[in-house]
Amino acid sequence: MGDERRVALITGGTRGIGLGIAIKLAEAGLAIAISGRRPAEDVQPVVAQLGPGSIYIQADVASTADRQRLIETVESKLGGMDVLVNNAGIAPRVRADILEAGEESFDELIATNLRGPYFLTQSVASWMIRHPAPGRSIINISSVSATVASVNRGDYCIAKAGIAMATKLWAVRLAEHGIGVYEVRPGIIETDMTAGVKGKYDALIESGILLQKRWGTPEDIGTAVCMLAAGQLPYATGAVLVLDGGLTMARL
Repeated sequence: MGDERRVALITGGTRGIGLGIAIKLAEAGLAIAISGRRPAEDVQPVVAQLGPGSIYIQADVASTADRQRLIETVESKLGGMDVLVNNAGIAPRVRADILEAGEESFDELIATNLRGPYFLTQSVASWMIRHPAPGRSIINISSVSATVASVNRGDYCIAKAGIAMATKLWAVRLAEHGIGVYEVRPGIIETDMTAGVKGKYDALIESGILLQKRWGTPEDIGTAVCMLAAGQLPYATGAVLVLDGGLTMARL
């Protein structure tokens, strides 16, 4: 690649967990490309925060054409990709009991949270194979909802469970090419996505649902992703890092 700096593409990187990841990777010296659905002018302050050479591409990961344009833009402006972070995701527009939830919400969640990152990984991995280099990685941001059932957002849980299996599949398929694939599984993280249920989770945290009695932060997730992107967890492709403060640890 023309630029000596390694390049990371973070989908949904303009806010919340994605921005926490982008900031940590930028601090580690990577050139950063972030994507999202908002117009470019709305996210210029975020791009500036990530430092010189950082770029934003308006793209919806649910769109085949947008995914292709995303890859082409990163290649043309930054020279290629060393790290892909599949972070873009949406919450259900309405939390509905699975006895009543509609197909439209299900299709929207699957398209953005599962089908989009699955096929973006396919395209990025194919690019990486055509342009081999050491230390490449693909990191999927899932959720404890991959294993913890929430019956008022079944579509979200199913999408995240799919991401967990997609991580295994891509880890197996890409091992021969030296591309590490990992899953980071956050718990209760303080972002705009969880702002609407802050009172509920504040009470649960106070009642002892976590071993570490605090909200997680985007910086917590960014630190873990930065470690994976830097190759600091060798001999571990396919690994799942659970960052949930002990939420899902079985205990009596």
